This record gives sequence, C-alpha cells and structure tokens, in this order.
Amino acid sequence: MLIWLVFALMTGAAVLAVLWPLSRAEPADAAEAGDAAFFRQQMADLERDREAGLVSESEAEALRAEIGRRLLRASRADGRRGPEGEPALRRRRAASAIALSTIPLLALATYGAMGSPHLPQVPLAARMDGKEFDVGAAVAKIEAHLAQNPGDGRGWEVLAPVYLRAGRFGDAARAYQSAIDILGETPSRLTDLGEAVTAEAGGIVDARARAAFERALALDPANPKARYYLALAAGQDGDSARAADMLQKLLADAPADAPWRGAVEQRLAALSASASANAIVSQPQEEQARAIRGMVEGLAARLEADGSDAAGWARLVRSYVVLGEKDKAREALDKARKQLAADAASLDMLTALARELSLETDGTGARQ
Repeated sequence: MLIWLVFALMTGAAVLAVLWPLSRAEPADAAEAGDAAFFRQQMADLERDREAGLVSESEAEALRAEIGRRLLRASRADGRRGPEGEPALRRRRAASAIALSTIPLLALATYGAMGSPHLPQVPLAARMDGKEFDVGAAVAKIEAHLAQNPGDGRGWEVLAPVYLRAGRFGDAARAYQSAIDILGETPSRLTDLGEAVTAEAGGIVDARARAAFERALALDPANPKARYYLALAAGQDGDSARAADMLQKLLADAPADAPWRGAVEQRLAALSASASANAIVSQPQEEQARAIRGMVEGLAARLEADGSDAAGWARLVRSYVVLGEKDKAREALDKARKQLAADAASLDMLTALARELSLETDGTGARQ
C-alpha cells in the first residue's frame, strides 16, 4: 500500500510542476508594457532640454506633438491587452483541470495493464532473451526466400558464411558455388569456395578446392588465402620444401600487421620441424642423438640472443626433459621467466609447463 501512496505523491508533484505555470496570468509583454512609460520619460526630457535652451520653442512644440501621439497609441494598446487576459487565463485553467484529472488516470491505466510493483524482478538478460537476434530464424527466412528466388546471388553470398561458421561446410560450399554461378567469379568468392570445400574434406585440399584456389590465383596473383592453401596442398602432397618456399614468399609479401601472419608462421614452423624430424629419423641412432643435441643447442643459442620467443623457450625446456637433462630444463625455465617477466600470459604458460613436466618450480622460477 505504501508504494501506491509514494506513486500518487510523485504523480501529483509531477503534474503540479507542469501545470503551475499555466494557472498564472500571463504577464504583458515587457517591451509593450513599458512603451507608455518610455514616451512619458521622453516628454520630461524634452521639457528639460527646452528649459535649458537646447531646443527652440517651435522644435519643442513639434516634438511634444509627436511624443504625445505615440504616448496615446501606447496607452490604447495597453487598454486593449487588459480585457483579453481573462479569457486566456480561463482557458489555461480549464486545460489545467482536464490535464490534472486525465494524466494520473492514464498513467494508472497504463501501469495497471503493463506492470505491477508486486511482480518479481526480471534481470536484463532475461528481458533481452526474446529480443536477441535469432540466427536460426534468420537463416530459415533466408532459406525460404532462396527457395522462392533461387536466382538471388546476393542471398546465397550472405548465407554461405553463416553456414561456414555454423560448421555446415557442405551447405556453405553449395551456397558459394551458387553465388559464383549467378554473380560470377571473383578471387574472394573462389577462395571462400575453396575454403569451404577444404573444411568439408576435413582439412584436405582436394582437387575441387585446389581448382578454386588456382582460379583465384589466376585472377589475383597476390591473393594471400589462395597462396596459403596451395602451399598447404603442396605440403599434403609431400613436397615440404616447395610448401615452405611458398609460405616464406607469402610472408615476405605480407604487410607487417597482416592478421594472418601468425597462421602462416605456425604452418612454416610445423613444416620446418617435420622436415628436421624426418631428416633425423633417417640417420643412424648415434647421428640422430648428435643431430637432436645440435638442434637443441642451436635453439638455446638463438634464445640467448633473443629471449622474446615464448614458444621457443617451451620447446627448449621440453627438449631438455626429453634428453633427460632436467637441471638444464629448470635453468632454461628460469631464464625464460626472466626474459618474459612482463608477459603475464607467457608466465602462466611456463608455470603450466613446469607442472606438466614435474620440474617442481614455483611461480618465480625458484625450486620448491
């Protein structure tokens, strides 16, 4: 009950604040109400100037007549404004009375229909659930539209990436193909098609995907996505040297801030590691051990020169553990933590690595 009383007081205060000015008589305009006083002051000033000899008698008489005419007009205007104020005031008061009675009633009726102080609270997230963009419903609408209008190439082009993000790779490939058939080939459409076909094949760049990437590269020889996937295809064919060469050229042509540089570098590192491992495995056991140790020592020397490579430190620590040299692994871990002290994410990664490899170090690199 108390809350209704509070609501009533708040409503009344709001209505009075709005209607109070309407209940007051509107003052006469300041400029017009002061006209008569102004002309009377002019008349007095004229008399002083005449007495002081600044104005001749004939001039004073002419000015007196002119000021008198203006004073008379101003007085008549004031007289006309006076009687008209009451009807206007009555109209404003009638409007105030109507508003005072109808506004609270309308507010109460609206609140009664749409809410109540006794209803439980509804969190914002729950209120927004029904208003969130429903991707499934949107896809269904686009699909229904395309079923009726299969020649809408833009519709297929909009739908294809949605399928791709949803993991519907086959549908994405078909949608991209439809867009190409209707709108024509572009490097972007062809590489998107090749990407969808590759995803459908489980990451294998098959003949259909390769044909799409090669066609895109023919239209745009610098296209980075086509170059990347064709390098991936070369690696899958067993030609690691050619794949690495293609990726290195792609990196050389890439802008420093290209968002895909990291993916290319990772693929290149994986190819390099695979090639090194294959070369080592093909050697006799003693030579394998020497080759592995040489790789580890080379990695350690590189990190001594530039210790900013967190992944390199992790490889070095793992390598020492594989070689059975845990003391060197702990030493490398300590150096890594010092080099990467300002990188919280890298420190967390190194701590997790230490636990995984049972190196028994705390968060600062000291032995427990």
